Amino acid sequence: MWDFFEAVVLGTIQGLTEFLPISSSAHLRIFPEMFGWGDPGAAFTAVIQIGTELAVLIYFREDIWRIGSTWLKSLVRPEYRGHLDARMGWFIIIGSLPIVLLGVALKDVIEQDFRSLWIIGTTLIVLGVILGIADRVSRSNKQIKQITLRDAVLMGVAQACALVPGVSRSGATISMGRFLGYEREAATRYAFLLAIPAVVGAGLFELKEIPHGDNTYGWGPTIVATVISFVVGYAAIAWLLRYVSTKSYTPFVLYRVALGALVLVLVATGVLNA
Repeated sequence: MWDFFEAVVLGTIQGLTEFLPISSSAHLRIFPEMFGWGDPGAAFTAVIQIGTELAVLIYFREDIWRIGSTWLKSLVRPEYRGHLDARMGWFIIIGSLPIVLLGVALKDVIEQDFRSLWIIGTTLIVLGVILGIADRVSRSNKQIKQITLRDAVLMGVAQACALVPGVSRSGATISMGRFLGYEREAATRYAFLLAIPAVVGAGLFELKEIPHGDNTYGWGPTIVATVISFVVGYAAIAWLLRYVSTKSYTPFVLYRVALGALVLVLVATGVLNA
């Protein structure tokens, strides 16, 4: 039963942190270590992210249906090929390639070396500072309808950096979007849409590892954590989109830096095992 309690806690953490630019994978590595539960494993982390991406699919169902249907029409009907939604479909596909290719090529490194708390603490701080700078210098004069192929590729490359826990998939994509001049809500919304293929793909790819491999939990706790992450994640999406429409990312920057510094101190003093 204790495994199910841990699963509820970890599912809640995943739901709260997946869409905020603070790195869900870092939190799923740090907090179990603090509680003495050990590393839940990369497979468990990847699979329960399916829950939060299901929340994205439902929350943005109208956008996703419109983009997907228009993209499919554009494959056979020339009059749809210049349509924004058709281009958006291609941008999401192209933008997903860097994280997919690097994720497969670096699978062993990601699941072992990149999960060091030394790396996670450092990336929390560094990417937090980058997010703060991007948010401050952004011209904020672009909407999502103005996205170009170049911007899609650059944001895709930024998203791929999130293969390192602590970077944050949404945080990296949003930072690049802000550097490119996109409004906060536009950068955030696109980050959510861009993450769908990569996160769902990674989760499905890691399903086979749940009964064995490096994960701590079996199917039961993993399913519970996934369901909890869906419910909490859905609420987090709605809150974040309302928040960024009027406020900056500064609180998230400060939180990242503080948590990263705390992790490094606890590892350096031997309180946490890196």
